[in-house]
Amino acid sequence: MTRVLIVGAGPAGMRAAETLATAGITPVVVDEGARAGGQIYRRPPRGFSRRPEALYGSEASNAIALHQCFDALVTQNRVEYRAQTSVLGLRDGTAHLSGPAGYEQIGFERLILATGAMDRVVPIAGWQTGGVYTLGAMQIALKAQGVALGRQIVLLGTGPLLTLLAVQLVQSGADVRAVLDTSDMCGQVRGGVAMAAVRPWVTLRGLGLRRQLGRRYHAGITPLRIETDEQGPTAVHWRDAKGTQHVTSCDAVGMGWHLRAETHLSDLAGAQFYWDEDFVQWLPEIDGFGRARANLYLAGDSARLLGADAAEIAGRLAATACLRDMHLAAPDPIADLRRIDRMERFARAMQRAFPWPANMVRQTEDHTVLCRCEGVTAGDLRQTADWSGPEANRAKSLGRVGMGRCQGRYCQLAGAEVIAAQAAMRTEDVGRLRSQAPVRPVPLSALIQASSD
Repeated sequence: MTRVLIVGAGPAGMRAAETLATAGITPVVVDEGARAGGQIYRRPPRGFSRRPEALYGSEASNAIALHQCFDALVTQNRVEYRAQTSVLGLRDGTAHLSGPAGYEQIGFERLILATGAMDRVVPIAGWQTGGVYTLGAMQIALKAQGVALGRQIVLLGTGPLLTLLAVQLVQSGADVRAVLDTSDMCGQVRGGVAMAAVRPWVTLRGLGLRRQLGRRYHAGITPLRIETDEQGPTAVHWRDAKGTQHVTSCDAVGMGWHLRAETHLSDLAGAQFYWDEDFVQWLPEIDGFGRARANLYLAGDSARLLGADAAEIAGRLAATACLRDMHLAAPDPIADLRRIDRMERFARAMQRAFPWPANMVRQTEDHTVLCRCEGVTAGDLRQTADWSGPEANRAKSLGRVGMGRCQGRYCQLAGAEVIAAQAAMRTEDVGRLRSQAPVRPVPLSALIQASSD
């Protein structure tokens, strides 16, 4: 049995592993990626060479340092790294895995979950069509393969990734036709002042990215629909802040509204959840170090959506708490606690500057597909909610929303808004979908092997 299991090898998981290794603990790190780095510091495949500055921009030196540190720990056998491996479920101190070796189980005494986050999307007519991607997917293709997904691209959503990806695509030579932000300029200014008061240089860097986009960028827009044909998107129909309608031709669309925490494993591990008003989603309850309960620690965007820098700090804090609970020598956490508090204040100000468009989601037209996996429309969900009652899990069981391959990762939060509007109640009162194993699609051969073990 391993003493400490870490799930995720992004900034949080790598720093947690480093902290434990420094204290003489050899953790097992399980990660779905082929190489450690997570999404933000994703590395190209071996043999595929690109300059770090082209991949990570101003964070290149930090990304390189993290990669080198973690790789050295693995080479020195101070960390056991399981790449391309998914954790399918957790139960009674055992992790159920699927990877290159097939199905296996790992027992553990303590668990650090650094599972990160994923794109959050708003259902728009046409978004289920091939050629419509999340912002994160477009960025992964650009980082990992040097590929722009599309010849004429429209980006749609809000938050820092929207403008960052737009600039990265433009710098790579891609034709970005428009960058459409649903957040209005007045709200951005108010939130930006609060952001600048906490982290002025980061705020100024974001403004610098915005300026590079020039007339491509439009604030306060309302997306109407994505026009498609058999090949994919052909245009985005949208309304500007003054109410004028526009049609922008394209052959690819990227969309995303900040992130949603990846919480399926923390749910199975016994974490409790609360509704966060700023991030407008259910997040796990943790203390300042990331403790969710005895022997369970959460780090990075899977618990607090604060970005890569904060994820590194959170990884160290989670490992520090783990060492303390084992009555072992641990780093002094005071400086890290202060820094992560400042980063949280910045992230909450940013959420207010670039808010989740709840009212827009609540008014989703009946014919718009809401759950892509099961083909459930907003109208279907409203009809289901009328006789299931305004409770997320009953609507799921009776109407199949959130029952597909992604297990509600894309539709749960939007679905809760639609149900809440239909019942004239608060979104948080709808509840959240219960997580179930396996939390990832798994080959039948692995399930057969599991049942015979």
